[in-house]
Amino acid sequence: MRDLPKSNDERLVIGTEGFSDAGVFAAAPDLLLVQSLDFFAPLVDDPYVFGQIAAANSLSDVFAMGGTPITAMNIVCFPDDKLGLDVLSEILRGGTDKVHEAGATIVGGHSIRDNEIKYGLSVTGIVSRDQLMTNRNAQPGDVLVLTKKLGTGFITTAMKKRKCSDEVAQEALDGMARLNKAAIESAKRCQANAATDITGFGLAVHACEMAQASNVSLQIELKKLPILSGALDLAKRGFITRANKTNREFSQQMVAVDSAADESLLEIVFDPQTSGGLLISVPEQHAENLVNLLGNRRPETAHIVGTVVQKKDHFLHLE
Repeated sequence: MRDLPKSNDERLVIGTEGFSDAGVFAAAPDLLLVQSLDFFAPLVDDPYVFGQIAAANSLSDVFAMGGTPITAMNIVCFPDDKLGLDVLSEILRGGTDKVHEAGATIVGGHSIRDNEIKYGLSVTGIVSRDQLMTNRNAQPGDVLVLTKKLGTGFITTAMKKRKCSDEVAQEALDGMARLNKAAIESAKRCQANAATDITGFGLAVHACEMAQASNVSLQIELKKLPILSGALDLAKRGFITRANKTNREFSQQMVAVDSAADESLLEIVFDPQTSGGLLISVPEQHAENLVNLLGNRRPETAHIVGTVVQKKDHFLHLE
């Protein structure tokens, strides 16, 4: 991306720089458009559930920016010469139901024939300037709150190989299909300074992006991380994605690990997440309120996992 020409349009509020979750464009002085696109191949066999998860994942980028999704367009790759269109209908039904849950509307989309199923959304949201949330304003003294459990990479890898129990799989599926709508609404009520959603780069890389964009360092306590049931066991059994390795390699110069850190927990911070939760940087005096707000909205959850400090030699410190 760095070799592409930069836009000089003064209406572009947030573009490709700064590791942001979505682009932001000023349609009017106090009306910002938040735009994002995401799609991927199936993680599960059930086409309806896959559609839900893919849609929730696509909508998440707009929520992470404090935006309210208003429209979405389907992007579809489908082998219609190999599978019945009833499968595609279920995928689209799952996506549509999740878009409607978010309060948005499907306005169209595009499909092509491909050897592999892929599905997602191009989402447009709106937000006022004073409600815009970015990953660029984490402040020293803030507390870090994570709003979903980690470990979906390990679990979905095991699921593909039929090595995951139904109970473990269901908890992960429920989490991936859950919107980040309540999380961002609560974050704004608690005067959060920054937020980002945790997806394919894993907690470690997304935390580094927030730290770098905010010119601070983040400290995360491994023992405080919320972890999906069965995820650590599956990691120990070798159900680790290739992205786990690349996330670790990419961030190794930015991450410092305490000598006493639990090695088994380190895998969790590099595990790529699908439709993960938000990492929220919130003033210390509002952190407990944020946790309580989400805790009262079942099945929402939130956990304090660390703090923001003045910039150090590394962007992320794992303790």
